[in-house]
Amino acid sequence: MTARPDERLLDGPPMSPVRCRACGAAVRARKASWQQTSIQWSAEAVETCLERRASVPGDGPNGDLFPACEALRESIVRAALDGELPVPDDAGDG
Repeated sequence: MTARPDERLLDGPPMSPVRCRACGAAVRARKASWQQTSIQWSAEAVETCLERRASVPGDGPNGDLFPACEALRESIVRAALDGELPVPDDAGDG
């Protein structure tokens, strides 16, 4: 049995670089809609993120899982609103 390749990122816009406006952490992100965002963290971004560094391991709802960075979320929304991060036209305006 062979594993099927993951082709989810082939539909819609490609991953684009986004830099957090609070700490400068650089990630790759894409918006499939205004409600759905995919983020790829690099090791450097993990080390740079102020909210990640301030979090306590095991403090998240799933143990060691870091739930989210509010500053990065706001930076991604701003990048989408400014047209720096594409959002598909048929994704609605929510």
